Amino acid sequence: MGSVAKRGLQQYLLQLQQHPLRTKAITAGVLSAISDIVAQKLSGIQKLQLRRLLLKVLFGVAYLGPFGHFLHIILDKIFKGKKDTKTVAKKVVLENLTSSPWNNLFFMVYYGMVIEGRPWMQVKTKIKKDYPSVQYTAWTFWPVVGWINHQYVPLQFRVIFHSAVGMCWGIFLNLRARTMALPKAK
Repeated sequence: MGSVAKRGLQQYLLQLQQHPLRTKAITAGVLSAISDIVAQKLSGIQKLQLRRLLLKVLFGVAYLGPFGHFLHIILDKIFKGKKDTKTVAKKVVLENLTSSPWNNLFFMVYYGMVIEGRPWMQVKTKIKKDYPSVQYTAWTFWPVVGWINHQYVPLQFRVIFHSAVGMCWGIFLNLRARTMALPKAK
């Protein structure tokens, strides 16, 4: 069995080298699927909501993978591939002041309008209510991920690392939302 996994990893790394954008997009889609399946099961959904799952996969493939791919290339060009602590700190700050707020806002709009099918006014109200706490929470967690990513992870694996942590983050947020929605015991 170990040789099958090893061959699979070698094939994956080859695809990552030959077709980096496509491989990262597919990886982001797969990790989005895993995240949503786990989140649905942990939140007590008995029958898997396939439409929701496919729309989350679409978001991963069409947006998260490509956005992350180009973001990390641009950051490396801006900072000329440097990995000293000062440069890594600048990358983390830039990423958390630009792409983090944008990604959270864009996902909230996509989730509300596309996945849940809500009208814009309802989505806008939810964003006004929830966005500040979502972004604050992101700013307390993602800088650590960004630091590890820019300091220790090779460029070709940064989107994959970010997507894998994002998968766990999505599960955490789902559990957090579920526990906050549970009625208080008397």
